[in-house]
Amino acid sequence: MISAFILGFAGSFHCVGMCGPIALTLPVHHLQGYKKMAGILLYNAGRITTYALMGMVFGWLGKQLWLGGLQQWLSVAVGSLVLLFVLLKYTGNRWTKGIHLPDSITALIKHPLGTLLRRQQFSTLYAIGMLNGLLPCGLVYLGIAGAIASGDVWKGAMFMALFGAGTMPAMIAVTWFSHLLSIRIRNRIRSLVPVVAGIMGILLIMRGLNLGIPYISPVMSAGSETVVHSCCHKP
Repeated sequence: MISAFILGFAGSFHCVGMCGPIALTLPVHHLQGYKKMAGILLYNAGRITTYALMGMVFGWLGKQLWLGGLQQWLSVAVGSLVLLFVLLKYTGNRWTKGIHLPDSITALIKHPLGTLLRRQQFSTLYAIGMLNGLLPCGLVYLGIAGAIASGDVWKGAMFMALFGAGTMPAMIAVTWFSHLLSIRIRNRIRSLVPVVAGIMGILLIMRGLNLGIPYISPVMSAGSETVVHSCCHKP
């Protein structure tokens, strides 16, 4: 689970580039002290809520595959897709630029989001954060991959929640201080994204290979649990 937080933190300066304009238009900049911080936290809580709900949905999807006895293949497949994404995305492959949700779907998110931002009301911050969390983002897709591989509803939710928590320091900073860190420092931290994603992909593949390495590649127990269950009910 620590990989989820690290992935979010390493990619948080990517989030600043993508979601920074939204953060800079939040109705909190006229506030002072704890009221401003409360508004920023409310907005980020909305984002993390959306991520956690997405984690529950995709964790449930992963669980169905686990129950079907596909847990090993699932872990290897998801890990391979993560590595493929990293190789294509961060080696300048133009093909990845076409990976996005249909415009009709993003419009359903952007229209109400724009309406809430124009209201400039403190009460809309949580909803703004929730809608912001639905915007298409390659980094979020990596988090979803981890949630699917968790094979559990609550573990998926926790994975995505920790991923969102990892993005919070940078998102809070960009809202509170417009230019807290230099572009050079931001780029250095952002360069960690493919490294962390690559490590996550390798770990997922190793996990599915049943190498018997504690914590890293433990033997999948779903199959053995099925055998035990069958033996216990053998006439």
